[in-house]
Amino acid sequence: MEKTFVHPYMPNSVPEVQRQLLEELGAESIREIYESIIPQDLLYKDRLDLPEPIRSEYELKKHVTGILNKNISTEEYSSFLGAGCYKHQVPAVCDEINTRGEFLTAYCGDTYSDHGKMQAIFEYTSMMGELLDADVVSYTTYDAGQSVCSSFRMALRIHSAAGRDRSVILVPDTMNPDILSQADAYCRNVGRIEKVAHIPESGLMNLAELEKRLEKGDVAAVFYENPSYLGFFEEQAEDVASAAHRYGAVCIAQPQVSALGVMESPMNLGADIVCGDIQPLGMHMQYGGGQAGFIASHPKLEYMEQFPTYMYGIAKTDKEDTYGWGRAMNYRCSHGSREKANEYFGTETGLWGITAGVYLASMGPQGMFELGETILQNLRYLTVRLDAIEGVKANPFGRSNFQEVLVDFRASGKTVAQINQALLKYQIFGGKDMSGEFPELGQCALYCVSELTVQEEMDALADALEEILGQESVKEDQEQKGGSGNGIR
Repeated sequence: MEKTFVHPYMPNSVPEVQRQLLEELGAESIREIYESIIPQDLLYKDRLDLPEPIRSEYELKKHVTGILNKNISTEEYSSFLGAGCYKHQVPAVCDEINTRGEFLTAYCGDTYSDHGKMQAIFEYTSMMGELLDADVVSYTTYDAGQSVCSSFRMALRIHSAAGRDRSVILVPDTMNPDILSQADAYCRNVGRIEKVAHIPESGLMNLAELEKRLEKGDVAAVFYENPSYLGFFEEQAEDVASAAHRYGAVCIAQPQVSALGVMESPMNLGADIVCGDIQPLGMHMQYGGGQAGFIASHPKLEYMEQFPTYMYGIAKTDKEDTYGWGRAMNYRCSHGSREKANEYFGTETGLWGITAGVYLASMGPQGMFELGETILQNLRYLTVRLDAIEGVKANPFGRSNFQEVLVDFRASGKTVAQINQALLKYQIFGGKDMSGEFPELGQCALYCVSELTVQEEMDALADALEEILGQESVKEDQEQKGGSGNGIR
């Protein structure tokens, strides 16, 4: 038998247990199993160039901590990065509740075995329904991307169930490119996604082009973000929904949940399906975690039947004034029937749904209003401050924005990459570089604020940019004059 050791984190690594498994399979070694499955020309026969295993828990923790200490977090540097993951205040009660043993797993048992967790998720969906003005809110999805993808597939299934041959999803060309890429892959076997151009001066969706495309009669749904990926409010939301409905298409909207305290819900502006991310609701920024999505709609059976995830309902019991909670219409989802489900979904985000419920309960309507109001005020201050810097144009579209704003550096003569690299010396993470995703915008960056962004940080950013761009101007001026004196700008 091959040399082995008992691994502290791998089950069935005890030699005696491995021997029993091999005897049951009728194999002499683990290698024999691999060689029976993998063709010889694909089988790697040398030893993998991997470091020796760390067998001590203490040593492993020390090793991983050393790696993590190489990172610089947003607790150490000021950060103006957003674009889908945001640093918000997380009430201590959120962490207190979601680390309790009763909740500390994404999994949920059956109706009678996990009654408390089901009630907690029901309360979350109820509060999300109030925030969205929606009657139907389902269990959480992986993230915003998954919620958008599933909403698109819902629209396609709604038309298919009604016998309508529609396979096109229209999206704004300013859509988050990461989510667009995900949706394109998710929907390509049942439909296709097409972009609608924006108006160059405003960034808003071109309604004339939208109408022209809808006239073909093959559009299943029209999608928009509000606020958009580039930060501005889609002020034509009602017109977009009306155009979609005139041609029999579903209207899907993705709002920013932290804005819903100060803006009208898309549900009240004509949207049929609303989806998005709940990360701003009590979740810390993490490396691949702390993301969960939502999907909501009006209480129409043809829509409810196409939801891919759990729906939690409330029911009366034999005991007066006592209620029970459980899953409704379970046949739709992969936990009701794997082979007949609308889509497959996992349960890994249930804990974040409970966390978001705790956050919403602690904030209340007034707290959500004050959250949105503070972000609006902070963004306005940052926009005015940056726009006053020579060579910088903040908010080139001139629209009303929430949380994020485009900053154009073309007139400065420097690239966003150069500026962001220079900002690190000031312990500042600059805005997300848009020159790769939207080359037509030139050297633009997307700058983000939250309720935690204080005036001192915004002033420090503006001062740093003035120094960075000013130093370049002085250098160029000196080179033109052929001198190297102490020029003053």
